Amino acid sequence: MPYDSKLDECLFSESWEKEGGADIITVSVYSYNKGAKKLQITRAAKDKSGELRYGKLGRMTKEEIEGILPIINKAISKMA
Repeated sequence: MPYDSKLDECLFSESWEKEGGADIITVSVYSYNKGAKKLQITRAAKDKSGELRYGKLGRMTKEEIEGILPIINKAISKMA
């Protein structure tokens, strides 16, 4: 069965942006077709024109982890 975006429900989403930085990390909780709630973490970077470009999350700095950790804890409470 192919992916159907109409069945993908976002239950929680919050972003963190480093002060003066170009990267935005978003923590979300999704449920597909009323299934298990799953955590998703994405990274977007602003290009020269200010548009967001999404890429792999990859490795994270200590500052980034400390920034999104409170958001992850909020997301966990939405998964109960």
